[in-house]
Amino acid sequence: MSRRQFLSVVAGSALAAACAPLPATPASATAGGATSAARPIRAVAFDLFTIFDPRGVDQRVAELVPEAPTFATTWKSRLFEYSWIRAASARYVDFDQLVHDALVYAARTHRVSIATATRSKLEAAFTELTPWPDSRTALERLGARGLRLAPLANFAPRMIERLLANADLRAPFEALISTDRARTYKPDPRAYALGETTFGLSRSEIAFAAFGGWDAAGARWFGYPTFWVNRLAVPVEELAVADATGPDLAALTDWIASRS
Repeated sequence: MSRRQFLSVVAGSALAAACAPLPATPASATAGGATSAARPIRAVAFDLFTIFDPRGVDQRVAELVPEAPTFATTWKSRLFEYSWIRAASARYVDFDQLVHDALVYAARTHRVSIATATRSKLEAAFTELTPWPDSRTALERLGARGLRLAPLANFAPRMIERLLANADLRAPFEALISTDRARTYKPDPRAYALGETTFGLSRSEIAFAAFGGWDAAGARWFGYPTFWVNRLAVPVEELAVADATGPDLAALTDWIASRS
């Protein structure tokens, strides 16, 4: 999907309801990046939205800012645009700050006055997301196979900790990888490289599970065997093609098993 489509999805657009199942489909090589040689996978790095449903933020906005129906779209769109602009310009601030800055912009755009207590509740929504129904079981299955697991996320370290603690999902992960360590954001290659340094493995041994098509492209360009968890059944990007795609983490687990 395009950048605009992805932002709309994360913001809770109509695509969020279009969760039609798709089979796990190997992706052919394209000019954007050649398909990885099939080597056994020893670790898996996850974008957090493959594990948690981001639409919880939109639900919180609907509860607290009902007078502005498109507030969530503006907030989320500006949030991701800020992350990409700052990564490209080497003007890093942590994700907590980006969440706040984009929220201020959205309030200004929609001419909404947000009290400090309401603002805190809105910003906290990012660490109170609900896991997708298959997440816990899939993580257990992957762990049982001896795979080393970690989120590799743009969230600030404290945000990742809170999110996993609130959902009681910290145990499956060997490490928590925040791009804050590289002072940048995905899709900067330095962000993806944190998986290699954290696991101490070559990139060909680390599968990356992406939620957005742009993230799948970034990980694929970096050299990770990449699985696009296309939960919302959106079109394939005109970028690098993931090694495989499927509708959920069960499909990811099956794909990894096929490479063992």
